[in-house]
Amino acid sequence: MQKKAIQRLTISAMLLAISVIFGFFKIPLSQVSEIRLQFLPVAIEGMLFGPLYGGILGGLSDILCYIVRPTGPFFPGFTVSAIIQGVIYGLILKKDQSLGRILIAQALDTVIVSLILNPVWLMILYGNAFIPLFLSRLVKVLIMYPVNVALLAAVLRPAARLREKYL
Repeated sequence: MQKKAIQRLTISAMLLAISVIFGFFKIPLSQVSEIRLQFLPVAIEGMLFGPLYGGILGGLSDILCYIVRPTGPFFPGFTVSAIIQGVIYGLILKKDQSLGRILIAQALDTVIVSLILNPVWLMILYGNAFIPLFLSRLVKVLIMYPVNVALLAAVLRPAARLREKYL
């Protein structure tokens, strides 16, 4: 294996491990809404290696979190959401990690994954109505959007320096 391939594999494995560890910690807001930091390593993977690797890490992270510590029934829709999340970060943040791109990536993740897909999965899984799920999550994402943007801005700059130095 080439040196760069080994470095990529090592960094990806560490980010996957961090994502799984972050998956253990959550702040429940209601029965269907919680705050997690699992998106940060997925965003870093997407930024470093692109949408394919971001999506793979997101999917693997979701599956491994379920295997290690299940918090309900397994539902593949959430794995699809995690993959899409990694792809979004990879597409938007691969070339540029400016604040504007971070705002766009987080907005797309928030709307597509948090406000559309995840309520649909919860509706299918538990038989809840979409509108109450959407409204309960809307309050959470409005509060968490600036927090997530700040967290992304804080971690992506050092990660970009890592790419420049090692990759």
